[in-house]
Amino acid sequence: MRTGPVRCAAIVPAAGRGERLGPGAPKALRTVAGAPILFHAVRGLLDSGAVDLVVVAAPPPQVDPQGIETVRRMLAVFGEAVLVVPGGETRQESVALALAAVPAGADVLLVHDAARALTPPELILAVVGAVQGGAGAVIPVLPVTDTIKAVDSGGTTVTGTVDRAGLRAVQTPQGFSREVLLRAHREATGDYATDDAGLVERIGLPVTVIPGHVEAFKVTTRFDLLLAEAVLAARG
Repeated sequence: MRTGPVRCAAIVPAAGRGERLGPGAPKALRTVAGAPILFHAVRGLLDSGAVDLVVVAAPPPQVDPQGIETVRRMLAVFGEAVLVVPGGETRQESVALALAAVPAGADVLLVHDAARALTPPELILAVVGAVQGGAGAVIPVLPVTDTIKAVDSGGTTVTGTVDRAGLRAVQTPQGFSREVLLRAHREATGDYATDDAGLVERIGLPVTVIPGHVEAFKVTTRFDLLLAEAVLAARG
């Protein structure tokens, strides 16, 4: 149960279909270790002790007719610490809809993928701390370890090898000052962005990077579900 003012709010866009997981419920509602992926993600944010309120953008009626009420019932155990709103057709739209519901007093905003359900608390705390330390936008990253090839438009022929030294794989939560995130969404063009840091980049503001964590991986495929089960079992 939330008490006191909201200083740090986390937005969780959870309206996607998750088609790479195959037929079934929307990805955020798939079960890992007896609980939906979304439940694990929200609990992790609140258990970090850094987040006062989580705003979840739930599957809209066109994705799941019962999605919003299902999510509200699922997260009711967290009381006033969680607010559920309808999501949009795209991730960017879902974040914008959730952002509009964040209380005015929240000056640190996180945007977190529901699919990164096992993100450890130390990473969440590090992102919040970086924003509180003055970063307008901050993202956790990991070095790219695979060799990266560029291919032609047909995807059949290699056109070159990309130098991976300057490449990083981006994770969440991404952290922002309220002013920066609001401006990024206000000035967003019609072009689709896969993350909110990309919107910040487009308006010419700097994005700070901090070390990510291997357990903040994204549950995208059935193999990832098995990996998530294994991580939770190892945590006990």
